[in-house]
Amino acid sequence: MPRRYFFRHQPAACIPSWVKAAIGTVVSLGLIATLNDLGGAPLLTAPLGASAMLVFGMPDSPMSQPANVVGGHLIATVIGLLFDHYLPAGWVAMALSVAVVMVVLALARLTHPPAGADPLVVMMEHPGWSFLLMPVLVGALTLVVVAVLIHRLPPRRPYPLPIESAPRD
Repeated sequence: MPRRYFFRHQPAACIPSWVKAAIGTVVSLGLIATLNDLGGAPLLTAPLGASAMLVFGMPDSPMSQPANVVGGHLIATVIGLLFDHYLPAGWVAMALSVAVVMVVLALARLTHPPAGADPLVVMMEHPGWSFLLMPVLVGALTLVVVAVLIHRLPPRRPYPLPIESAPRD
């Protein structure tokens, strides 16, 4: 097997940045869990953990930007809810829903890989449309707000990225 399969492409870790990322993850997911406990609605979902890794650990990635986080989760959840409502349950519908999410998010230029798990969560739990507001919108917005605040602390990282860095249409 070629060596390139085992080569690490991620640059060496900047320990202070990753410690700050870990703190941001604990604060944001802790806040979401606290809101969960206070409101009684299940707000803490697995895709938010993956989103936290991107938003706090790789804030310079286009896939970590606020529009991608919020838009990606909302669109993916809508697709999951539609598939759950209109297609028979099973692995085919689940796999197809993730594939549709991948294409739609790419076309919308809102790719956010953790959102690919949203339709699977929806199709396993069968929630109502209120799931779109709580936990999806509340959770995604909480992550973004905490990320904006955390990335202003040293070592500072630009988040969200400046509009000048966005590709031209």
